[in-house]
Amino acid sequence: MKTTKTPKPKKTREAPVGVSRRSFLNILWAALGLAALAEFLWLAFSFLWPAKPGGESQAHTVVPAGSLASFAPGTVTAFQKGEFYLVRLDDGGLLALSCKCTHLGCTVPWVEKEKKFLCPCHASAFDITGNVINSPAARALDTFPVAIENNIVKVETGRRIKRSGFEPKQVVYPPKI
Repeated sequence: MKTTKTPKPKKTREAPVGVSRRSFLNILWAALGLAALAEFLWLAFSFLWPAKPGGESQAHTVVPAGSLASFAPGTVTAFQKGEFYLVRLDDGGLLALSCKCTHLGCTVPWVEKEKKFLCPCHASAFDITGNVINSPAARALDTFPVAIENNIVKVETGRRIKRSGFEPKQVVYPPKI
């Protein structure tokens, strides 16, 4: 018996349907690259412009900070509830400073050892009165009105006061007895 070899079927190349794998991956990488570029540009530009005003609540809120005697001259006391620092200056005057950096709104901690507020986000620094001593922040820390009633210090956190720098008239002094 004679064996005949059956010919192997020839492989034919069919025309690709749709997008090839290589084209798909090229499109995918291009899209990911554009998304990364867009995010980078958004972040880069957001660091260049200061925070926009108006995001904070302007509700009338008075925070009783405590008795006047509990704040020694030359001290800075943080208040989480009102998001402010109560500064008792060496001369006995009081100043309520916002804890938000005027550059992009990061919380600025008081560094007792260095006697200044340091922004951890972009290295802005402010002195004890809130004046800028290191940029990129362009203006001083905002303040809140302070009142002393019956020897109790009260801070009105609903009225943020924007300022370019410290002025002595911003300080509230205890009534003279």
